[in-house]
Amino acid sequence: MKTVIQRVSKSSVTINNEIVAQIQQGLLVLVGIEDTDQQEDIAWLASKIANLRIFADENDIMNLSVKEINGDVIVVSQFTLHASTKKGNRPSYIKASKPDIAVPLYESFVKQMELELGKKVQTGRFGADMKVSLVNDGPVTIIMDTKNKE
Repeated sequence: MKTVIQRVSKSSVTINNEIVAQIQQGLLVLVGIEDTDQQEDIAWLASKIANLRIFADENDIMNLSVKEINGDVIVVSQFTLHASTKKGNRPSYIKASKPDIAVPLYESFVKQMELELGKKVQTGRFGADMKVSLVNDGPVTIIMDTKNKE
C-alpha cells in the first residue's frame, strides 16, 4: 500500500456537488492498493499513521499524533499512487489493484484506522470522480509505502 498523508487544518471530499466528507484539524490520507497488499500491511500502516507524531505540542514541536490531538481523518482511495512513468509520457497503472481486490482491502484499512483512532473515519467513495479540497497545514506531507517500511 502506498499512502500520501497530509496534515490539514481542513479538508473535504465532494462528489457530484455533494460534500460526502469534511473535517477540520487532522489528516487526509490518500491510499493506493496493489495486489500484493495483505492484512499485515493494513495493520502496520494504520498503526503507523494513527501514531505519527506530526502535530505541534505546547512548545510548537511536532510531537503529537492525530490520536493525541483527537483530530479527524479522511481516507481517499487513489489508484494513481501506483503510476509507473518509466516508459513514455502516459502513466501505466498496471500495479494498481482492480476493484475486486482493492475494495475489500480499502474497506479493511478504513476499519483498522477506526480501531486505531477509536472513532469514525470519513471517506471518499471508491472509484468515484471526487473533488478533494484541503488546506495543508505546515505544509506537512508524508509518503509511506508498506513495501519500503522506513
